[in-house]
Amino acid sequence: MFQQNKNNMEHRINIAKLEPESYKAMLGLEKYLQNTQLNKMHKELIKIRASQINGCAYCINMHTKDARKYGETEQRIYLLNAWKETTLFTAEERAILAITEEVTLISKSGLSQETYQNAIKLFTENQVAEIIMAVVTINAWNRIAIATQMQPE
Repeated sequence: MFQQNKNNMEHRINIAKLEPESYKAMLGLEKYLQNTQLNKMHKELIKIRASQINGCAYCINMHTKDARKYGETEQRIYLLNAWKETTLFTAEERAILAITEEVTLISKSGLSQETYQNAIKLFTENQVAEIIMAVVTINAWNRIAIATQMQPE
């Protein structure tokens, strides 16, 4: 039997404790991302936006706190899910957010040629690779957190 928590959600496995090598592998991706050319704010925008799309409360909570710590404004955090409708985000950020959405929703139509070509105009090929890897990594973390019903602190 699973233990119920206060929100009527099942207590689920803790992959970090049960399979520590899997977490080490994921942390290896995080270490790689720390050494990329992407700045901290770009990384947090990727993490927040992908987590919004995936509905990962744990990661949204964590990364909005981190973004604030790095100087992100409340207004931009609140408007992130409507970034296309505002001028608050730079051309580079908009390209990053477009990649984030299309890679997160990869089954819909993949990474479009338009989004890819726009990114290549603004970033080097290596930077585009780093953006894609950042999106892939947060999507993996989202899936771990949602599947195991991790709760925000």
